[in-house]
Amino acid sequence: MNIFNLGGPSAAGRDSERATGPALCSRKGCRAGAQWQLLWNNPRIHTPDRRKVWLSCSEHRDWLEDYLQTRGLWKETLPFAANEATVNEAG
Repeated sequence: MNIFNLGGPSAAGRDSERATGPALCSRKGCRAGAQWQLLWNNPRIHTPDRRKVWLSCSEHRDWLEDYLQTRGLWKETLPFAANEATVNEAG
């Protein structure tokens, strides 16, 4: 028995499912479509050129930006264009 296989699909399966679904806001509980990409990194664990992405609807953009800025993680906010390349990067 392998504990890493318990409870669902493999990591590769989850990534492909996430990439094919609609791009949603990263704010907990929000199901609105994404309109913004908030690029960030944690300098304690990421290299300086690494960018993680949170997606945001217009309503939660300021809240998510403030959350990241307060912690010194925010780098840039860009408009989100829902095409296959950006959806795969966000995942």
